[in-house]
Amino acid sequence: MHTVQSTQLHRRFSIAPMMACTDRHARFLFRLLTSRTLLYTEMVNAGAVVFGDRDRHLGFSSQEHPLALQLGGNDPEMMAQAAMIAEEWGYDEVNMNCGCPSPRVKSGAFGAALMAEPDTVAACVAAMRDRVQIPVTVKTRIGIDDLDSYDHLCHFIGTVAEAGCQSFTIHARKAWLNGLSPKENREIPPLKYHVVDQLMRDFPALEFVLNGGIANLDEAMSHLQRVHGVMLGRAAYNQPALLADVDMRVFGVAREVPALRDVVDEYQRYAAHMHQQRASIATLVRPVLGLFHGAAGARRWRRYLSEQITVKHFTSTIFGDALAAMDRAAEQVATAA
Repeated sequence: MHTVQSTQLHRRFSIAPMMACTDRHARFLFRLLTSRTLLYTEMVNAGAVVFGDRDRHLGFSSQEHPLALQLGGNDPEMMAQAAMIAEEWGYDEVNMNCGCPSPRVKSGAFGAALMAEPDTVAACVAAMRDRVQIPVTVKTRIGIDDLDSYDHLCHFIGTVAEAGCQSFTIHARKAWLNGLSPKENREIPPLKYHVVDQLMRDFPALEFVLNGGIANLDEAMSHLQRVHGVMLGRAAYNQPALLADVDMRVFGVAREVPALRDVVDEYQRYAAHMHQQRASIATLVRPVLGLFHGAAGARRWRRYLSEQITVKHFTSTIFGDALAAMDRAAEQVATAA
């Protein structure tokens, strides 16, 4: 358990909660690249926080701050208890998931399905705010299924805001809960950034963070001219090196851009320690597979590490060995040219 600490929290730039992606190892890597970005956990069911293995569900490294816990659930009391535990563990924010379209969350009546129940969401937000001092925020879509009118979205936002939520992260797509997979819901429904722009005008007292389809920092900077914050998802996970420029470009921090090879050295030490704590090689390796995306020899880096996952072979030099393999591949290409 971590003690609560005063962490400067800015939502100007954040990395989305992503199941099977934003675990503690990925977040540690992200933090080596950017000191200011707000990081989110994978969604954790409120019941798992209250009754489950808290070390497994809530454990994180102190370097990960600022860090938000995303909760899934629809019972106000359970959500309030989970939020209290999150605060005790040292999280800087609790975020309620009202945007995930997977069948699992639909069957559990939380995630994007809650867009049909604004009063339930409001009750959960009110209960959490009554119990904790850290911010309580909501991540949602612009609509679901046939509940996709702007009037319905405004009713949802207004109802939840009245319960005390002051910050909303909006994925600028609707979600089809019937007929589309989670992956398809990230790609097929059209992006409607103008809807979030309208929310900015209609709810000037609230904070809005834009999510969905933002592929790089140039796009993020363009959106930041109109919204309070941006949240990147797959782009940050698949190409984490783009985060090295965030502190300077987004936050204006005069910080030397981290060299990727230095990041690899630091992550190697972290991974060796976590492997001793029984972290699997797959969970330790996956976050760095895209670190050198677009660089000479990057395919060899990815292939070498993927092969180690297959044979389940972890060594204290695994990432240095991968760098050496990448350098050899790059040299071969240069020689052939």
